[in-house]
Amino acid sequence: MKEILRQAREVIQIEAEAIQGLLDRLDENFVRAVETLLACKGRVIVTGIGKSGLVGRKIVATLTSTGTPAVFLHPVEGLHGDLGMVTAQDVVMAISNSGETTEIINLLPSLKKMGVKIIGLTGYLNSTLAQNSEIVIDVGVEREACPLGLAPTSSTTATLVIGDAIAVSLMRQRKFGEKDFALLHPGGSLGERLNLRVKDLMRPASEFPNVSKETTVLEFLQVIKRQATDFALVIHPDGSLAGIITDRDLRQGDIGSPEFPARLIEGLMRANPLTIDESASAVEALRAIVQHNLVALPVMDKEKRMKGVVTLQDILSRGDLRVF
Repeated sequence: MKEILRQAREVIQIEAEAIQGLLDRLDENFVRAVETLLACKGRVIVTGIGKSGLVGRKIVATLTSTGTPAVFLHPVEGLHGDLGMVTAQDVVMAISNSGETTEIINLLPSLKKMGVKIIGLTGYLNSTLAQNSEIVIDVGVEREACPLGLAPTSSTTATLVIGDAIAVSLMRQRKFGEKDFALLHPGGSLGERLNLRVKDLMRPASEFPNVSKETTVLEFLQVIKRQATDFALVIHPDGSLAGIITDRDLRQGDIGSPEFPARLIEGLMRANPLTIDESASAVEALRAIVQHNLVALPVMDKEKRMKGVVTLQDILSRGDLRVF
């Protein structure tokens, strides 16, 4: 068992060093690649074969899900007609660690005749791919994690990381946000997490204790004890929200004083509390509650009328929202 763990740690260490080595080689070529892809009027065409092809498919999936239209072109199929999917408006990202992969090299003359810009991801800067690319990103590694030095391991990991770095850089440059992400991911638990609105989770204000500013500390404590909660909404006579008070807010006062139970909550409550719009996402509500250390958020409509309350428990009851 110790030997197996030692070997596994060695692989992880070698691949971690390969990734770390990319940091020192990130240069203006990476910037030019991102700028070229941002300016692309067509699609990103990713091509590679073998393990590089599998990495290429993952890069395509990441690009498309983060707002950059991309497709995968198998180089062999490209040589037999699939080059028809490529237009002069596209940018080709060609992946070959050696830079001499025959199937990739055979595509280059046709791509150049079409006037397509080529971004080469290779570990050898003097390779044929590098020499025929407008932009070259160095994904070379010192050694593979494979003990024979033959199976692509560190090199494919490094290429995958560069692909992620490109996709995330494009995402940030485009200011691609949660709403955009939700539009492209409507299905599954991820889609539910991104599309769920506060109005889907909130409960009516009538389900929670309501008190006035003239309520005493003792009366407040009795109310929340009866309704088994730790906060109450403070309501104006006209029904609008005046504030919110929790049992934690009582610590502001002199709890040990004999007069404290008779004190009015007006001086202890949170006036003008943080609220959230009913159309906001559940993720936004969760962030607000966690960042501001709240137990609940009053929910308002567009006219700033209180529609209900959403609590931390309401949100966490949806298991897929635990990570945000």
